[in-house]
Amino acid sequence: MESKSSAGEHYVTPGQLCVGLYVHLDLTWVNHPFTFSSFKIKTPEQIATIQTLGLTRIRYSPAKSDEKPGPDTAPAAVVVPKPSPESDLAYQAKRERLEKLALQQSKMASCEREFFSTTRIIKSINQNLFSRPEEVRTQANALVSGIADSMMVEADIAIQLMADKVGGEDVYLHSLNVTLLSMMLAKEMKAPMEAIKTLGMGALFHDAGDAEIPDRIIRKTEALTKNELAVLQQHCAHGVDIGKKLGLPPEALLVIAQHHERVDGSGYPLKMQAPQLSLLSRIVAVVNAYDELCNPVNPAKAMTPHEALSTMYAQQRAQFDPLAMTTFVRCMGVYPPGTIVVLSNGSLGMVASVNSTRPLKPTILVYDPAVPKDEAILVDLEQEPDVVVSRAIRPQQLPEAAHDYLSPRKRMAYHFHAEGAKPQT
Repeated sequence: MESKSSAGEHYVTPGQLCVGLYVHLDLTWVNHPFTFSSFKIKTPEQIATIQTLGLTRIRYSPAKSDEKPGPDTAPAAVVVPKPSPESDLAYQAKRERLEKLALQQSKMASCEREFFSTTRIIKSINQNLFSRPEEVRTQANALVSGIADSMMVEADIAIQLMADKVGGEDVYLHSLNVTLLSMMLAKEMKAPMEAIKTLGMGALFHDAGDAEIPDRIIRKTEALTKNELAVLQQHCAHGVDIGKKLGLPPEALLVIAQHHERVDGSGYPLKMQAPQLSLLSRIVAVVNAYDELCNPVNPAKAMTPHEALSTMYAQQRAQFDPLAMTTFVRCMGVYPPGTIVVLSNGSLGMVASVNSTRPLKPTILVYDPAVPKDEAILVDLEQEPDVVVSRAIRPQQLPEAAHDYLSPRKRMAYHFHAEGAKPQT
């Protein structure tokens, strides 16, 4: 017979388990063979495996269950059965999953080290922009070439969300986000290596002209006046002048000049239309617009990555190059890194990375109270065919405990690694 605790939680005995029951295994994650600690039972084999775990009672959720607990079929004396062949296979799968998890965590740690190294270089570039132009160009060339070389390896590119650790340096994060994602987008659009590098140089310096704009305008969180907007729009021309002093190639200068233009003529500064715009600038325009929606000057107006991409595709699509827009959506996935999601099994998580070749199967950082936060599990949905993303939610919709655990990013920052390439140590 089902029991109920004083806290209102529902429990069944191992003999009452049935297909359709949504159970919670109150064990540490490594002490059971399942991917999730909470799930709906789908097969008799899962029941047999749970019955080998030595639990005298199992917590379950009536509201999430399709069936009521069955009659207790267990013998009067509790006998822990020997692990079944199916259980052995489940534990083997869990061991393999733990090995993959360790590899994923190693890749993410390597990716974060590269990310912070890159932000330091970009900070140096910005600080020396006027005083050491030759040194800046050399640094920028080396940085962009390194990114391009890493992207062109024969491996899939996984876009990864980075931790919130670069407080107050969003100007560098924006520059890096636009550079990385634009170069990735150009690669997916089959651009040649030299074009990708040229685009990278233009993207890296696309907002260099901001240095000539008063900070009170750049940092203003309220709506700009007409005069302030006119001053802000001059950053494109200022950026071109700075690019010329750095000796950037003409195609990179076009990226700086045109990254706010739109193919329908609604952009600035010259309201150019598609035939007048370079392909490289049209690529950067898509990524720049996306990052500005995710990381605006006023954080209160920030969209989630999912909202930003959805808004651009549903409401602003006519403003952007069609191929660049659709390719960007495919690369970032319906749920880009940083998106808070509800999975089909009811679990909460945050998209940690997206592989550009499998955008509907992201890797999810899963909220599981049974797992310490610093050991949070990463679930690759490609390896979990029974689990999909049901919907995206805003961070504010998370329960407090889940919000603290997942730590949604205040500002979105991205890096990448080539899947198949060994992580650096």
